[in-house]
Amino acid sequence: MALATQLANVQDKFDREAPDQVKRAINNSRSEVSTTFNRGAAIQEGATLPAFHLSNPSGGKTDSADLLAKGPILITFYRGGWCPFCNLALRDLQLNLDAFKAKGITLVAISPELPDQSLSTAEKNELKFIVLSDVGNKFARQLGIVWKQPDTLRPVFKAFGNDLQQHNGDDSFEVPVPCTLLVDQKGVVRNAHMEPDFTKRLDASVALTWADALQ
Repeated sequence: MALATQLANVQDKFDREAPDQVKRAINNSRSEVSTTFNRGAAIQEGATLPAFHLSNPSGGKTDSADLLAKGPILITFYRGGWCPFCNLALRDLQLNLDAFKAKGITLVAISPELPDQSLSTAEKNELKFIVLSDVGNKFARQLGIVWKQPDTLRPVFKAFGNDLQQHNGDDSFEVPVPCTLLVDQKGVVRNAHMEPDFTKRLDASVALTWADALQ
């Protein structure tokens, strides 16, 4: 099933079953970020990716320079393992992992979650590619893709049992706007996709066509 269809099915179920006050809070927040996100202030195609040195679930650090030494990288930013739309997007990448490897592309997923939470996300989705923790959204902030969620969503998160303070190690209530970047071996962003509406994601098949253009 196509990723877009899976995402739409999750949204349809939410629209049918969620209490009105929950739908109102989430829909208002989606509208807010969609209208206020400044794409022009975010990293652009042709820009050099800032270097990163992020924690991995093994307790170590992963450097962008080490990854780029092996070839191009495809980076996807996700909000957290608590987000059903993120999980579907991550699984879509996993299903296409062999195709990316065949093109010499290393996949990297980044979220603000603590390393142990990132490990849980990787295990839950059976991910066999790199998952890193951008604690405090420091790297995402360099790229201009951080969104501070409205406080009206706090009771919604609580109702769903999603404690972002526990997941992320802080109470900033900030998440990255879902973003996918293809970075060539020189560290230049060749393609960038940012979608402030978190119910919509880039299909892995599109990213694979990006990779073809690098050849």
